[in-house]
Parts: sequence; structure tokens; C-alpha cells
Amino acid sequence: MKNRIAVVILNWNGSKMLRRFLPTVIACSREADIVVADNHSSDDSLKLLREEFPQVRVLEFNRNLGFAQGYQDALAQVEAEFYVLLNNDVEVTPGWLDPLCCYMDSHPQVAACQPKLRCLWDRPRFEYAGACGGYVDAWGYPYCRGRIMAAVETDRGQYDVVAPVLWATGAALFIRSQVYWEVGGLDGRFFAHQEEIDLCWRIRSRGYGIVCVPQSVVFHLGGGTLPKDSPRKTYLNFRNNLLLLYKNLPEERLLRVMRVRWLLDALASLQFLAKGNVASFVAVWRARRDFYFLKGKFHTDRTENLRKAVVSPVPEQTGISILWQYYVRWRKTYQQLPNQTI
Repeated sequence: MKNRIAVVILNWNGSKMLRRFLPTVIACSREADIVVADNHSSDDSLKLLREEFPQVRVLEFNRNLGFAQGYQDALAQVEAEFYVLLNNDVEVTPGWLDPLCCYMDSHPQVAACQPKLRCLWDRPRFEYAGACGGYVDAWGYPYCRGRIMAAVETDRGQYDVVAPVLWATGAALFIRSQVYWEVGGLDGRFFAHQEEIDLCWRIRSRGYGIVCVPQSVVFHLGGGTLPKDSPRKTYLNFRNNLLLLYKNLPEERLLRVMRVRWLLDALASLQFLAKGNVASFVAVWRARRDFYFLKGKFHTDRTENLRKAVVSPVPEQTGISILWQYYVRWRKTYQQLPNQTI
């Protein structure tokens, strides 16, 4: 009998990560099928999988499709009631799937969830890429329970209750396969970065719930593909953030948000320049230029998303400015933020 859960790991030149983390995934996920989709690695990833992990199903791509399209093509070949999109640099813990599956079984209107994400190299702290579940502020900036901008909190159990969120981290995303395909899945045009926020926003706007289930805990290394100060990462984050706003914002908010974002992105680019990071300064403006030329290709998606939305605006896109709260009001933790209803 086939397992209800498929844990799908996308890999690109990650043989060291697979050797380090895959044994724990196999040992702690016996109720799931384990699938590794290889994004045309040039290292010894495939050799490693064949020789050391023959029990794992391997999907091979003939080119690097990126994170979003890689998962899209991989999941099209996987049959399961639940998908778990898991980064290859995540250390899971015994029983990690049980709380996630139990919660989803008892809450059929919830389409996706995530475990608590903690930092592998500083274990008491949350991990930047998802912490205890994510939100988006009034101007489109993502933040989390446990991580505001660059301030990452220590986990003291302050977020140990299940909570509704706007987005669940793509590092460890537990999702109903039926809903994944119903809303179209990950958008491969994003390539990488913020594609899970776009997916979750579509899910949430169509009336499904998304939560963090902190009774499940995993540890994420993070930053394995692109370093934090990479101009390529800057470019993808700025471009994709504008694209997800264009695709998902209600009509009455879009123009104002985009006007404010032009100013805020300009200030961010000047901050890079002041630090001597000319490449990231250029990346911000290249991202804005490419968004301008690309957005026409996303018009059909925007029209469909607005037509199918039954929750608009989504309450987890909050009414605060996280930049104002962080840099002016000096509020560094989620608990310090004011009432966030939009």
C-alpha cells in the first residue's frame, strides 16, 4: 500500500548535504515515501544516491530548472495525498511528521502547514527562512513569528501554539496535493525565492487555511544555494516580491503599494551603494526594470487570482509597515508588534 505522504527533496550539487541530512530524513520519516529530484547536478549527487541510498526514489532532470519549476516537474511525477517540500539542508527530528499530519487530518479546510524551523548552527534560535510561520506587511515585506527583518529570536516557547499564517516556509512545506494542483502549484517563472509566498497567498485567498504547527521541529542550515550578500539573491528577492504583489494584491491596493515600493526600493538601493555594494545597487534597479517588462506576462494570472479569491484582502497581509516598526519604533520581535489587522 502506497504511503499517504511523499517527502520530496530538490537537489542541485548538494551531495555533501545529502550525505549529511538524508540518513536522518529516511530514519525519521518511515511513514513517507522519500523522493530526491536532481536538478542536473554536476557533482557526485547521483552516484551517491545510487550507491548509498538505493531505497530513495530518484528523479533526474536534464537541466537546472530552478527551485520552483524543479519542484513543479518533480511533483507532477509523485502520487501522494500530502507532499512535503523539504530542502536538502534540513535536519528532521523523530516523529516530525506526526503533528503535521494529525493537524491536517483534523482540520480539512487547512491546505498547508509548516513545522517550527530552528537554526542548525545555533539550535536554540529560530531560522531566518520561516521560523514559526510568515506574514506580509502592508508594503509587501515578509516577516515571521520569530524573525523580524534581520532580528532572529531565541525559541523560548513563545510561539508554541498553532497559528494561522499567510505563508509556510518552502524549506519544509507540508501541503495537500489536491490543493497544490488546484491553485496551479509553484510558479516556475520565479526560478527561486518567494515562490512559496506566492503559492500560499493563492491558497489563502481561495479560502483555505495555512498554519504553523510548532509541535513539529526541524533544523535548517540555510544559505546553501546563494549567500546572503549575493547580488543574484538581491535581484531575485526584489523582482519576485514585486511579481507576487502584482499577482495577488486586490485592485484597490495595487497602485498605492507599487508607488510606495518604488520609493522604498530606491532607498534600499542607496543603502547598498552607501555600503560599497555596487552590484546589489544595480541588482535592485535591474529587478525593477525586469518586473516592468515581465508583468504583462502575469496579467492573466492576476485576473484569475482576483476572480477566484473568496478572502480579499487576506487578513495575514497585515496593515503595519515592518520597516517602520523595526527601524523607527525599534521593535525587534513579533510579540512587540502592534495590532496587525489590515
